[in-house]
Amino acid sequence: MYFLTKRLIRMWRARQAQRAAAATAVTTESVVNTPPPTRPRDDGRSAASRGPLAMVLHEALYDLKISLRNPRARFMGIFFPIVLLVVFIGVFGNHHTTVDGHNVALKVFYVPGILAMSIVVNAYASLVILISGLRETGVLKRRRATPVPAVVLIGGQAFATVVTTAITATVLLVIAKLLYGVGMAGPAILAVACITLIGTLAFACIGYAVSGLVGSQDAAQPTVQMTMLPLWFISGVFIPIASLSTGLKDVADFFPVQHLANSLHLASVHSSFGSSISVTDVLVLAAWAAGAAAFCAWRFSWLPAGVSR
Repeated sequence: MYFLTKRLIRMWRARQAQRAAAATAVTTESVVNTPPPTRPRDDGRSAASRGPLAMVLHEALYDLKISLRNPRARFMGIFFPIVLLVVFIGVFGNHHTTVDGHNVALKVFYVPGILAMSIVVNAYASLVILISGLRETGVLKRRRATPVPAVVLIGGQAFATVVTTAITATVLLVIAKLLYGVGMAGPAILAVACITLIGTLAFACIGYAVSGLVGSQDAAQPTVQMTMLPLWFISGVFIPIASLSTGLKDVADFFPVQHLANSLHLASVHSSFGSSISVTDVLVLAAWAAGAAAFCAWRFSWLPAGVSR
């Protein structure tokens, strides 16, 4: 009985070994005969296959989603200008001032003034804080390491900034018209759109330039406040230019905020396109944009502080 049991166990083990060997042979044959995986065909749906413009739009959509999902960016870029518009008009709206020789109520003055402030916040302040944070966390370095050209990354961010600013400007103009009866003529609104686009691109260039000078992410917010707040008070944003001294007017005239606010103020008191926009203001904004872009090409870094190139 002992020898019979031992014989049966030996036969069972041999049978199991044969089955295992057969299964291994089938698996090996299937792997050998399986054709190599093929790369998916480019059916023309990817942004890269549709050209540089499609890549910029794809990048802009990504940056726009990131911005709108950021609570701080939404508050500072959209809701904060609306709050200031309501507060300033509610407190000072019935007083009067002079804009380009026209006596107007302060509620008419504050609509383009707060609009100029929102452009600076969206195109300058938000970009300085965002770019400084992305650089210090290494995101810029990783994105630059991808095959996407740098011009696409910057162009997409600029386009997303233009869209955000356009949304804020539209909301402010609608609220001013519906709640306070402050409206503009059609040609003047077209002039506002043009100067908003030019101002947004100019301050976006300045934002990139300043972000290259910020040493750390913690220093971004104080830098933005230090450079913005004084100019808002002397550039026709919060206080009418007519109420300022000659010295402060000369100082404000050097910086781009005053020229942005001035053209927007012109649109609030004129009805034609030519009189609603200042060529001098446009040239000053363009000069600041060109200078800031040249500085970025020389100084801007994609790497965190302390990292060697």
